[in-house]
Amino acid sequence: MPKSLPLVGIACDVIANGLHQFHGAGEKYINAVAHGANAMPMLLPAFGDGTDIVDLSSLYTAADIVSHIDGLFLTGSPSNIQPHHFNGPAHEQGTLEDPQRDSLTLELINECIRQGVPVLAVCRGFQELNVAFGGTLHAKIHEIEGYHDHREDKTKDRDGQYGPVHSVSFTEGGRLQALTGENSWQVNSLHSQGINQLAESLVIEAVADDGLVEAVSLASGDNGQDTWVMGVQWHPEWQFESNKVSVAVFREFGRQVLNAMGARNR
Repeated sequence: MPKSLPLVGIACDVIANGLHQFHGAGEKYINAVAHGANAMPMLLPAFGDGTDIVDLSSLYTAADIVSHIDGLFLTGSPSNIQPHHFNGPAHEQGTLEDPQRDSLTLELINECIRQGVPVLAVCRGFQELNVAFGGTLHAKIHEIEGYHDHREDKTKDRDGQYGPVHSVSFTEGGRLQALTGENSWQVNSLHSQGINQLAESLVIEAVADDGLVEAVSLASGDNGQDTWVMGVQWHPEWQFESNKVSVAVFREFGRQVLNAMGARNR
C-alpha cells in the first residue's frame, strides 16, 4: 500500500539526562513538521560512537537514510557545530558540542542534494547547511564589532525568549519574498554562532538589520539538480500557526516533500 503522507526525517540531538544519553528532538519541531508541513515525522538517531551505542554508520549510511525519506528537517539545538568542520578555532571550554549530530547531519545534507530530497533547516540546522557546503561560522557574534547580540534573554520566560526581537529584510526577487509576499519580517533570535563566510552554492534570502545573513537557499541548478533547500536562522517552528511567514515556509516545505514522494512513486 502506498504511503498516504510524506516521511520527513528529523535529525536528533544527543541529550544527557542524568547518567544516560538520549537521541531526541523538541516537540515544537515535530509538531511543525506534522501540522505545518502535513508530513509524518521520523526521528533519525545520530551517528558516531556514544556512551551506550556503537556508531550506527557501521550498519547503514546517510545514503540509505535519504533513500527512505521524502524530506529532511534540521532543527535548532543548544549545541554548536564543532569548529574543525569549517577550519575554525577551537571553542572555549564549556561550549556545548554534539559531535554525533555533526557526524549525521553534514553527511545527510549532501546526500539529500544527490538524491533530490528537500531540506528545511533552522537555527543550528541553518548553520549546518552553510558548513556542509563549505562555508564558515562566527563562534560569538556578540563579540564582533558591528553586530548585535543575537542571543536570547534568559531572564524571560519561554514566550519572551521566542518572541520577535529584530527585523530581517528579504532579498528582492528571492524565494522567501515570493513565498511570503513580504519584504521584511520581525523574527526571534536565539543563537551565538552565525554565518561568517557564506558557502558559494548558497543564495542569501534574508539579512538582519546589522547585516548578518539570516536565511539562505540553494542556488538553482547547483550540482546539476534543482533540489529545494531553505534555511533560516530564526525559529519558525515556534507557534508557527500564528505567524504568516512560518505558515508559508512549512506549507511550502510540505508541498516540496509531497512532490518528492510522488516522484519516487512513479
